Amino acid sequence: MIPLSDKDSVSKKYLQDKDRFADLFNFYLYDGQQIIQPAQLREMDTTAITLPYGQDGRVSSVQKQRDIIKVVSAMTDGHCDYLLLAIEVQSELHYAMPPKNMLYDAMQYADQVSQTAKTHRKNQDEASSGEFLSGFYKTDKLLPVITLTVYLDAAEWDAPRSLHEMLLVEDERLLPFIPDYKLNLITPADIADTDFTKFHTELSPVLKYLKYSRSKDKLNEVVHIDPVYRCLDRDSAEIINIVTGSNLSIEEGKENIDMCQAIEEMRAESRAEGEAKGILKTLVSLVKDGILTLSEAAKRANMTVEDFEKQSANLT
Repeated sequence: MIPLSDKDSVSKKYLQDKDRFADLFNFYLYDGQQIIQPAQLREMDTTAITLPYGQDGRVSSVQKQRDIIKVVSAMTDGHCDYLLLAIEVQSELHYAMPPKNMLYDAMQYADQVSQTAKTHRKNQDEASSGEFLSGFYKTDKLLPVITLTVYLDAAEWDAPRSLHEMLLVEDERLLPFIPDYKLNLITPADIADTDFTKFHTELSPVLKYLKYSRSKDKLNEVVHIDPVYRCLDRDSAEIINIVTGSNLSIEEGKENIDMCQAIEEMRAESRAEGEAKGILKTLVSLVKDGILTLSEAAKRANMTVEDFEKQSANLT
């Protein structure tokens, strides 16, 4: 099994690409319209730091590492909106995602307030008593923060999608007074087949593959019907391989991968392994029944006696 840390690091690197990053947000925010251009994206420090008050009025430092965050100027209807866009990548279900993302967003807003206050102090700007106290002036504005969770798995997202779903509240009259936090979520299982065309990068075949990765018959149909899988870029083929644990044979040095061929090679290898395992089981049984000696069985398996014993031990 591939370690979760490896899946996450490879996934973050894959989605860090500006074209794919923009594609995800255009799909989610604008129904596939190409509003956010990759060239408009600017990298930001993924470390979010804020200084909330601790116990007894003491200040305690909190540091969190975001997966990916970028700033963008999105032009719509002649208006330019500056946004902070972040992605949190999940290879496994996370049952506390709403408060996790809410904390990240809150820290990002707090950091904006802090940076604004520093600018005013540096410039020695005139301020009212309220402005001086907060460091944030009446005319100051914050950039909106949108965090998108991308779940790279075939399973349904059965974790909470909002903070209110996680609360223990018997009296529902209280809910309107408790701020909610709704999760922005992309998960392959939620994407209708007709909506994959709204992606404009190789995310379309990747997410579609993930959606059907646990259904052999449907996956085989999808991969063989869509010609894009005949020539998939190497990065996309590798993330499919790692995230799904498919053990596909991807030839070194090739930039474009024929996924149909890779799947057929994997199946052929799996059949060969199954046949070899069946033969080994038969030989082990014959040794146990006293029909063959250990050395005779090893010879028939084209192994040394030591290797035969090791392989036999792995069968149980």
